[in-house]
Amino acid sequence: MQRICLSFSTNSFIKKGAVVACTLFISSYSFAQTLTLDDAVNIALKNSLDIQLAKNNVTVNDINNFIGIAGGLPVVSGTATDAEQLSNINQKYADADRNVQKRGVATNNLSGNVQASYLLFNGMRVVTTKKRLNELLNQSKEQLNSQVQNIIASVMTAYYDVIRQQNYIKTIDQSLIVSQQKLDIVKTQQAVGMANNADLFQAQVDYNTLIQSHQSQQLAIDQSKTELLRLLTLRADSVITISDTILVDHSLVLGTILDNLPNNPDLRAAEDQVRINQFIVKETAAQRYPSLRLNGGYSFVYNSSAAGDTRLNNSYGPTIGVGVGVPIYNGSIFKRQQKIAEVNVNSAELSKDIIVRDYSANIIKTYQAYTTTLKQLETQRKNYELSKQLVDLILQKFQLHQATIIDVRTAQQSFELAGYSLINLSFSAKSSEIELKRVSSQLKP
Repeated sequence: MQRICLSFSTNSFIKKGAVVACTLFISSYSFAQTLTLDDAVNIALKNSLDIQLAKNNVTVNDINNFIGIAGGLPVVSGTATDAEQLSNINQKYADADRNVQKRGVATNNLSGNVQASYLLFNGMRVVTTKKRLNELLNQSKEQLNSQVQNIIASVMTAYYDVIRQQNYIKTIDQSLIVSQQKLDIVKTQQAVGMANNADLFQAQVDYNTLIQSHQSQQLAIDQSKTELLRLLTLRADSVITISDTILVDHSLVLGTILDNLPNNPDLRAAEDQVRINQFIVKETAAQRYPSLRLNGGYSFVYNSSAAGDTRLNNSYGPTIGVGVGVPIYNGSIFKRQQKIAEVNVNSAELSKDIIVRDYSANIIKTYQAYTTTLKQLETQRKNYELSKQLVDLILQKFQLHQATIIDVRTAQQSFELAGYSLINLSFSAKSSEIELKRVSSQLKP
């Protein structure tokens, strides 16, 4: 790990302008609690709405991953009926003495039964469905892991972007110190008749321009913090301060990253989808097999009447039997469903191959950018130190009237560009590092 920061010497920069410039940066944040990277990641993982949605999916699939959902448990149902009614009875027999004719006869019909059915065989569909439900649970867990990795990567990138924006303003602050010194030198020279109004006006314009740049950069810092707060699911107007530098890990190896690609949760979820579709093929094929069920129950019937030939009819007892269902013809629907399921298996395999292809290519491209940026960082760090020394030298020569105000401004611009380039390269290297670790499931705060 290498610490990348924009440090600066104060040997010839420090004057009263430094206090003004630094106050512009510090005053808004001096009373805020410092937010560390670990804090930011922990808050995001706790508050993330996307992670909560992914957790809900895991919970739903965990509830569904049950043998009863797959149809592997008995189904028991019960019914009961109690009916009271008034009937008119008119019964005639060969023996006229037995004839009955009555109106408003009360009758009662009471019945109840409990039925149970247990699937003994249906082409192994129950077993296959249970395996598919288990794969759906595993897939949702991988999707949750992917969401966690994505949130960590987004938070880390946004966190280091705040640091990048703050380092921009540090460069502007240093250039402001130079502009204040330049303005003071011109005023002193003009007081003794060694400078004209053109130099004074130019020095003042340069200083005012940097003040405007400072204000614009402060806006960029505020907006980058707002974006970080959004990722943390905190109020957008919360006050946070970040005091940190960018650490770039130089130990990443391309072969190791590619070897860890199979651990990527997106790829593992794609593999789960292939298996899920394969189980759907088996489930669909099982519909073409006979099904065997064991049926049983207990029934009770009680019928009573106040008149008529039958005054009481009462029956009760258990029942048991076996039912067989044989699909003979349904318009070849099951056969076509199976073919569609087989096509979906092939589509899932192609999707997995696309993920492997794209991730492998992105890893190589990102690693190329990572290694090139690390090389550029070494050169740019030297350029940055040289640019600081150049500003010191030109400012001293300007004070001795051996350099023009244009020379000072050119040196300032070189220094600013060197500072911007240095922090951009460090941020770029860190972003590449984060992405490489994310795709290889090695990302930690």
